[in-house]
Amino acid sequence: MSTDPTNEAKRPEIATPSNAITITRILLVPVFVAALLAPWPEWFGFGLGFSNDWKSIIAASIFVVISGTDWLDGYLARSRNEITDFGKFMDPLADKILVAAALICLVELGDLPTWVVLIILAREFIVSGVRMMAASKGVVIAASMVGKFKTVFQMIAIVLFALKRSYMVGTLGEAFSDFMWDISWIVMLIALALTIASMVDYLVKSREVIGLGSSSLSMVAIEEAEANDIELTELISSRAHEAVALGKKSGKTLATAESLTGGLIGSALTSVPGSSAVYRGGVVSYVNDIKMQALGVSSEDLERSGAVSEPVALAMAQGARERMGADMAVSVTGLAGPDGDEYGNPVGTVWIGFSTSERTVARCDHFEGDRSSIRMKTVAAALAEFIAELSDEGK
Repeated sequence: MSTDPTNEAKRPEIATPSNAITITRILLVPVFVAALLAPWPEWFGFGLGFSNDWKSIIAASIFVVISGTDWLDGYLARSRNEITDFGKFMDPLADKILVAAALICLVELGDLPTWVVLIILAREFIVSGVRMMAASKGVVIAASMVGKFKTVFQMIAIVLFALKRSYMVGTLGEAFSDFMWDISWIVMLIALALTIASMVDYLVKSREVIGLGSSSLSMVAIEEAEANDIELTELISSRAHEAVALGKKSGKTLATAESLTGGLIGSALTSVPGSSAVYRGGVVSYVNDIKMQALGVSSEDLERSGAVSEPVALAMAQGARERMGADMAVSVTGLAGPDGDEYGNPVGTVWIGFSTSERTVARCDHFEGDRSSIRMKTVAAALAEFIAELSDEGK
């Protein structure tokens, strides 16, 4: 039996503090529902003096507490290196249960029309289905900021509706004369717009997975939130095999130019049997001198923009393709830690360049995690560029 503490940290038990909080969050959902719907003031004999306003405030407070634990369990899981498969399954499920329960309660109270709930729940079903399809093919779809803002606005809107009846009956004049009604609906409409936008974002990113086209350079990424080293290793291996298989099918050759990854992309590709038919070679240009000598990066670009920059990523990718005689090349230059650089780039900043005979382009990613995680995420993202281009070549 291994006693390596690193291995122990990568395979934590299910019974972690973060998972306990997630389960508690789910168990508190019926408490929130009862607080909002049940006539509990009468059950406990509070009398007529206990108004519905206090009932709504208490229910909304419970909802806020439950929502706040979502941040807490995520923080604990990451800070304690206790990210588990159970937690990754239950955490988003807990959020969906809470939001769905709250929306259904508001419909039951007559505070919210059914069509609002149908839009939100339809989005959840569609996105969940797309992500399941993507996962079955070894693809992880990036969670965008639109989705995060969507969740925030949904939570705020639910709290506002729980605090104040929305007067869904009566004249429009009566409705718009109430300030709380106006604010509640403004926030809810913003939440609905973000709900639709985030769904479209997922569909665009996954259009190759669901058979509607191929992903563009800016859309191919990995999900940064909670991927651990074991998952990233599996993802990298899967993408390396796919890139080599697609390269053989299309008859295209590949090359790499690596800085922060130190040859990990080339290593992933050459670990695939038969990769010599596709992979021409690569340059590990860890220092600026090698970037200039081996890849043709100009000293002016390095001095003006720094090694972690768009012009350097572009020059590295083009230099690797031309010097290796390959059909396409990917380059990576970034900061894996422990510190940022003098040009203001924080740790986790990575520029990924991609070059073919028709175009040379680059994009900037910001990866979170420790040094190892940032490097592995960079490898996975770089391999995704080969897959996207080779998928188009095969059509």
